[in-house]
Amino acid sequence: MPQKNYTDIDLSEMHRLQKQPGTVVVDVREPWEFEEFNEGGINIPLSKIRENRKILDPYTDVVVICTNGTRSKVAAMDYCRVSTWTDKNIYHLKGGILEAE
Repeated sequence: MPQKNYTDIDLSEMHRLQKQPGTVVVDVREPWEFEEFNEGGINIPLSKIRENRKILDPYTDVVVICTNGTRSKVAAMDYCRVSTWTDKNIYHLKGGILEAE
């Protein structure tokens, strides 16, 4: 089976997607970072993404974000490897929230 790839998007595209039914934004920063500042969505720290995949089952579009794009890229690559998620679109906020400021 070919490797699924994620799509890099910018903040305006993320906001457009956020309004679509079936889209979830996953912030993979630590809870204290999420509480300090966030772009909405749900907080699943990078270290917990595998055990919390079931939370994302109802969604078709998954947007992964973090501070500068490093942790979210790791998470996006991991989500692309989920064999049962062939129908999901995985998006990555390029440059992270800092780039969006």
